[in-house]
Amino acid sequence: MDGSPKINIITKQLKLRLGLPKPKLAPYNLIMVDQTTIKLVGLIKDMKIYVHDILCIITLTIIQNSVVDSSNSMLLRKPWLRNVKVAHG
Repeated sequence: MDGSPKINIITKQLKLRLGLPKPKLAPYNLIMVDQTTIKLVGLIKDMKIYVHDILCIITLTIIQNSVVDSSNSMLLRKPWLRNVKVAHG
């Protein structure tokens, strides 16, 4: 396993700050690397984001703020990187 996230994660605090729509119920829980299980706040499907004018449509998984530190308020998985053609250095 390469350690990259398999889902797109955003904190509840950042979701509120960005004014994103109300999430739908998540049909699963998140199991962290240390095997702790986290109940999710919800999902926002088909969210449109733009990175340097490149449109990406993703599903955001909303988690409680206490799960991550404030420097990691959003994590995007690898398919997003391929869609925007990120060059690895």
